[in-house]
Amino acid sequence: MTFQMEIQLGKKGLTPEFIEDIERRLEKHRNATIKISVLKSARESKEDVKKYMDELIGKLGEKYTARTLGFSIFLRKWRKARVSKSEK
Repeated sequence: MTFQMEIQLGKKGLTPEFIEDIERRLEKHRNATIKISVLKSARESKEDVKKYMDELIGKLGEKYTARTLGFSIFLRKWRKARVSKSEK
């Protein structure tokens, strides 16, 4: 069973405090998914949400995976680094 938490990403964007909060939450609940709702003040289109997702994965590392659905980002941490299908 997975545990889901929700966070909102606002006009300040991806600050170091926001990244630390995500890492702390996923360390506390190992088998969890975080839903990050990107607020209107932080985006203009769905492309902005995808840019935030790419930047977030770049800052967090290879043990994290993410996907977008609408104006939300779903983030998950794994025990080992995930290999994308294109690298296999």
